[in-house]
Amino acid sequence: MTVKAVQQCIIPSCGRTYDVYTLKTACEKCGNLVDVRYDDRPNPTLKEVFDERRNHRGNIFNESGVWRFRELINFPGVDCNDFDAYSNVLVSLDGAEGRTKPFHLTRVAEYVGMRSENFWLQFEGSNPTGSFKDNGMATAFTHAKMLGVKRITCASTGNTSSSAAAFAANEGIEAIVFMGEGKIARGKLAQTLDYGARVVQIRGYFDDAMNRVKELVTKKGFYAVNSLNAFRLEGQKTMIYRVLAYLKWRVPDWIVFPGGNLGNTSAFGKAFKELYDWGWIKRMPRVAVVNAEGANTLYRLFNELGVKWNGGRVDDDVIDEYYTDLERRRWKAETKASAIEILKPVNLKKALRTLEYTDGIVVQVSDEEMLDARAIVGRNGFGCELASAATVAGIKKLVSEERIRADETTVGILTGHMLKDMDTIIQYHLDPRNTFSNTPLVVANDLQSILAIL
Repeated sequence: MTVKAVQQCIIPSCGRTYDVYTLKTACEKCGNLVDVRYDDRPNPTLKEVFDERRNHRGNIFNESGVWRFRELINFPGVDCNDFDAYSNVLVSLDGAEGRTKPFHLTRVAEYVGMRSENFWLQFEGSNPTGSFKDNGMATAFTHAKMLGVKRITCASTGNTSSSAAAFAANEGIEAIVFMGEGKIARGKLAQTLDYGARVVQIRGYFDDAMNRVKELVTKKGFYAVNSLNAFRLEGQKTMIYRVLAYLKWRVPDWIVFPGGNLGNTSAFGKAFKELYDWGWIKRMPRVAVVNAEGANTLYRLFNELGVKWNGGRVDDDVIDEYYTDLERRRWKAETKASAIEILKPVNLKKALRTLEYTDGIVVQVSDEEMLDARAIVGRNGFGCELASAATVAGIKKLVSEERIRADETTVGILTGHMLKDMDTIIQYHLDPRNTFSNTPLVVANDLQSILAIL
């Protein structure tokens, strides 16, 4: 193998690099996150190769919506045309990860106020474990395999743990998962337990669990698969590759998605910037990140306190003061959208970088707006978890504010499957006061009573 990639500090004034045969969750010099950086400049003719691989002919790595694009994320340095070479290195759930594409939902388009032909949604809940995380775990576990890792760990609100546990089980690796006590949807906990991960529920929240993971990775033998792992974000870039491939590499006007730990925000910005620098696309789309009102750190820092990437010269003092104030007031994230219930996103600076690259914006939505939006997605015959519905609620708000025009090409990313969190769905529909509730009818057990209400 010829490795043509390094890990590099995201801060341009630092820029320290590290070998890919290590895991650097932070730069040793300045403490900031790192990227995976490639030396090669992929040839745009690969677009035709990617299209041809959709006829996979039994090759699971061509079937995979992640590894179909392996030349663009080739941090292992494998020969991408030699099956024997790459199949011994790349990790896949039998090619099932990333088999998604954008498509139209007419009723949702009407709800948000857009023309159906200009509006797409991509359902990442169709991944094997029911969330977008499988895209990133394919690459994170590939890197772990390169390093000979025996134990992985993560903090999770549920989707990370279920995906990590599945990949760990498939690869024969021990998984240790940290969760905030009582802060996980039961469907996600069920997956994590059934896949055999060791679950540690701490008395605290996701941010507390994340702090414990950061401490653990300094101990020998623990490999973190949270989104502070730059190799995981390489897999999440492929969501954008699939959007663009489906649109024949025409760049949409807007990409809209939820913001929690901001891994997707970081990965999507990196994907677009690389493709632009390589000459694969001629312009950058605009990105809209949607926060829940009860977990709106990015919204407040970016919109209210004016924190920007500023070419890598981020005002750390403002961020530190904001977090200190949260701790002083004992402020905790509070939203029914548990997947994005995060107050201290680890990818904050990478997200700020994406917003600068794409002239991006941040919007916040209420739980009520997300609950209504999810119900509309359901009425279109598809389902999503509540955090995913932040995308639809955010687009509706931005269209109503005329920040997104009805005729602009817009792609929304829905991140998780509806069955991840059935409790909030049932609770919504059992309450007839909710706008789109579908409350069951209670009737006496006789035919005449039944006919009377039908």
